[in-house]
Amino acid sequence: MKYIAYYRVSTKKQGISGLGLEAQKTAVAQFLKDGNCLVTDEFTDIESGKNNQRPELIKAIKKAKETKATLLIAKLDRLSRNAAFIFTLRDSKIDFVCADMPNANAVTIGIMAVLAQDERERISHRTKAALSELKKQGKQLGSPTNLSIDAIRKGMEIRRANAIEDDSNKKSTALIVSLRSQGKSFYQITKELNQAGFRTRRGKEFTQTQTQRLFSRNCE
Repeated sequence: MKYIAYYRVSTKKQGISGLGLEAQKTAVAQFLKDGNCLVTDEFTDIESGKNNQRPELIKAIKKAKETKATLLIAKLDRLSRNAAFIFTLRDSKIDFVCADMPNANAVTIGIMAVLAQDERERISHRTKAALSELKKQGKQLGSPTNLSIDAIRKGMEIRRANAIEDDSNKKSTALIVSLRSQGKSFYQITKELNQAGFRTRRGKEFTQTQTQRLFSRNCE
């Protein structure tokens, strides 16, 4: 089978040093090691996660169509927060596979796009509301003296943990909904989640009850 590999790094520094890129290439190599597969072309975007422009992705999609190859995305978690990217991929109508999430399909990434867009909008709304409230209280904004070193560090740790949990939940939810739409039972879905390496926010394997709860919380 022929593949077109697609990678993305966030900064020019990462692109030049290979930092981040090497890990993605390793993920691709791991994915391909058990089959008779060939990567015919590679494309790498060096863009900010906030930048919706993906010129190399467009080239990769075009090449995949021309050569009837499958687009191989190294790490979906680098892209799943960007709704524009996911809709571009979904609407391209090409075959694709994700090295870090092999069971992902058009339904899965469509759900992830909606979740990513909704989360960004809710974060923006909460941030604006919080800043507005602080202004009403007469607090001076934008000054480092308003925060202690410990408060800044604690805030960073919370944001980092929330980002990890949010990304994991999005992936899990998207896969659960996708498999459910295929008519699979929650027992079967739970088994596939655990076999694919998904874990709960406490780092444990999913139970059927947790799978149902996550499905209900986000989709009903």
